[in-house]
Amino acid sequence: MKFITLEPEEFRKFANKNPYKSFTQTPEIAKYRTSNGWTAYYFGVEEDGEIKAATMLVAKPTFLGKSTFLAPGGPLLDFEDTKTTNFFLKNLKNYVKSHNGYALHIDPYYQLIERDRSGAIKEGGFNHRKALTTLKSLGFKPKPHSGQPKYHFIMEIKNRTPDKILADFKRNTRNHVRKAEKQGVTIRELSREELSIFKQITESTSERRNFTDRPLNYYEQMYDLFHDRGEVKFMLAEANDIPLSAAMFMLYGDEIIYLFSGSDEKYMREYNAQYLIQWHMIKHAAEHKFKIYNFYGINGLPDPNSKDYGIYDFKKGFTNEETGRVVELIGAHELPVSPIFYYLHQLLSKLKNH
Repeated sequence: MKFITLEPEEFRKFANKNPYKSFTQTPEIAKYRTSNGWTAYYFGVEEDGEIKAATMLVAKPTFLGKSTFLAPGGPLLDFEDTKTTNFFLKNLKNYVKSHNGYALHIDPYYQLIERDRSGAIKEGGFNHRKALTTLKSLGFKPKPHSGQPKYHFIMEIKNRTPDKILADFKRNTRNHVRKAEKQGVTIRELSREELSIFKQITESTSERRNFTDRPLNYYEQMYDLFHDRGEVKFMLAEANDIPLSAAMFMLYGDEIIYLFSGSDEKYMREYNAQYLIQWHMIKHAAEHKFKIYNFYGINGLPDPNSKDYGIYDFKKGFTNEETGRVVELIGAHELPVSPIFYYLHQLLSKLKNH
């Protein structure tokens, strides 16, 4: 078993075939990061001439000249394979330590335990808790905040036709879709020059719902990096040329991922445009043989008493018991590579936030 350096296209070739791939583990995201002051690296594990695991890693000086290293959406690794996991993560730690790093952060797109549509553990389903034991033994600590949500809600396309998918929607969701169509709502893809329309909608929504929106430059960069590859779409719902709702989708591997969105509050109940955008992209997923439609983050396991339960309920409405499920990932973890600097940074961060 060898720890090796990879070229970006070597990494891409491996990632394209890997079941744990994520759009955040791509050379495009590496380019985005490097344009914002990070340095990108690609590493892998080779055994008998075959790459068994790999990661895109980025680094940036963040504390007293020391760097933090991050694998966004990675590593691409079967964490149930303890031998490879130990070998790869120990070598990554050694690399980080020898290159002036004080912490290694990982955030793999790797599922922890199989759950059903309501978030309950599925009887007889997979259980990857062994991965957490391995990470703990290597010194990794769970990290509460990360780049991707720990819980997603997904719909399995399962080779269903659009008509069958629509029939499987919850009745209220199906009615909202049909109402939007009758109201004359249309869906189209935005050009790069029109991304300011998208930004206006998401910005007003973020102010109303109290979340942090991305800057326009982020959306433009994502368009530049992924659009010509057919891996990003910015969709707009409108009626009589009035922008009603907009959403950003990543089309990567077997998934379409619903990433960001917003709606004009004045028209939400009248037009239900946000439902029609979802239906448009779900149809696209079915027609282009995607396996998964990923509604992306929900805030924890479904809890009817939670203030954010409506987000889950909206997403759940596009599925039935057989096609929808909650995905729980193993979550983000961090490794104190240089404990003195790591814990000093933790202490100063806490003092700053108080």
